[in-house]
Amino acid sequence: MTDHTGTEPDPPRLTKWLDGRLTRLGVTGVFPRDCLLAVVLTVSTFVLLTVLFWLVAPEDGVSLDPTRAWLLVAICCAQAMLLCLRRVRPLLCLASVLGLQLLVVGVSLPEATIRGFAPFVVAYTIGSLLPLRRALLAVGAAVLVESIGAAVLVTPDLLTAVAYVSASALTYLGATFVGSYVATSRRYVELVRVRAEEAIREQRTKTQAAIGAERTRMARELHDVAAHHLSGMVVQAAAVERLIDRDPAAAKAGVAWIRSQGKETLDNLRLVVGVLRGRPGHEGGDGGAPVPGLGMLDDLVRDVGTLAGPVELVREGQQREVSPIADVALYRIAQESLSNARQHAPGARARVVLRFRPRSVSLEVVNEPTARRTVPAARTGGVGLVGMRERAQLVGATFTAGPTAAGGWSVTATLPTHDPVASHPKGDNPA
Repeated sequence: MTDHTGTEPDPPRLTKWLDGRLTRLGVTGVFPRDCLLAVVLTVSTFVLLTVLFWLVAPEDGVSLDPTRAWLLVAICCAQAMLLCLRRVRPLLCLASVLGLQLLVVGVSLPEATIRGFAPFVVAYTIGSLLPLRRALLAVGAAVLVESIGAAVLVTPDLLTAVAYVSASALTYLGATFVGSYVATSRRYVELVRVRAEEAIREQRTKTQAAIGAERTRMARELHDVAAHHLSGMVVQAAAVERLIDRDPAAAKAGVAWIRSQGKETLDNLRLVVGVLRGRPGHEGGDGGAPVPGLGMLDDLVRDVGTLAGPVELVREGQQREVSPIADVALYRIAQESLSNARQHAPGARARVVLRFRPRSVSLEVVNEPTARRTVPAARTGGVGLVGMRERAQLVGATFTAGPTAAGGWSVTATLPTHDPVASHPKGDNPA
């Protein structure tokens, strides 16, 4: 598993390693693990106090009555055993350890301050489990009770009393602050982890959305290119089929046209794939074909007109440049509109009108009805119409399509422009 930067995470810490070991041994859950900790600390307490009372203390000239020494060992071991409750009943565990600590104070020598592991561990647990304010109240009460108990049981002098209070405060308050700090650090690390996972999920969502948008764009480009050329090839192939016996020369010319259209289709498909892949220097396609735009409307109208009936191109107003993406989008709309007209109204006259108004550029494609058939309304929900509408929306143009009063079909895309100044005047140039 990798983090959101794509690098491998740091090796597992000791706690993770220990957690895995305990899980493999079947020690799972809070209470069983605390019981195991209590056993370990009980054994450690027994060994530590035994060494202290029978090896270290005699060398320092301090001697304890064996009965009192064994009683202290037993009480401190009992404290350690109570740690099995440290996370399931933390306040009860603190009270029980405190009670036994008062017995330790009463049994031990006045000049000696003896503590096992239990007071440190239970205070640490209180700090890590409870809110800091509540934890400080609990351990503050423990310090107060132990200090009062020491004053009553031992009746020490002022210096000894200060030592008891200092040792108690250092034990409980110090361990509580450490526990609170560790718990805060763990919560922060967990928060960072959660946020990192959220960032990864959000990035994946954005990536999937981008992939979906790119697939839509590719589908639209491929449809526009392939549908325009292939629809003409299908119509021409049908004509060649009728002419192959009656007029072989015309049929041969038709086959040559189909071959040229097939080559052009392949070139355009390579162009689209190269642009969508974003390969440097591939914008012009493998064959060096220019990116289609309004400047190529004459070629488009000429190609369609030689195949499917007369097509007229009319330019109105003073021509000027539009943005590159709008240039391609308007060309594709004209191309798709003429392809639809050729499919649904073969032989009908069509007119492409490109209007350059002061604050807009409008493209209108109108085909007249044929005597044999009109464009059925049920065909208006096709993929081509959806693609044209999406293209218009992408460049901020308004798009309308529908039947005309005469029974034909009209497609109009109007692109608002911010500067009415003409860049390249060409005048009206009807095709």
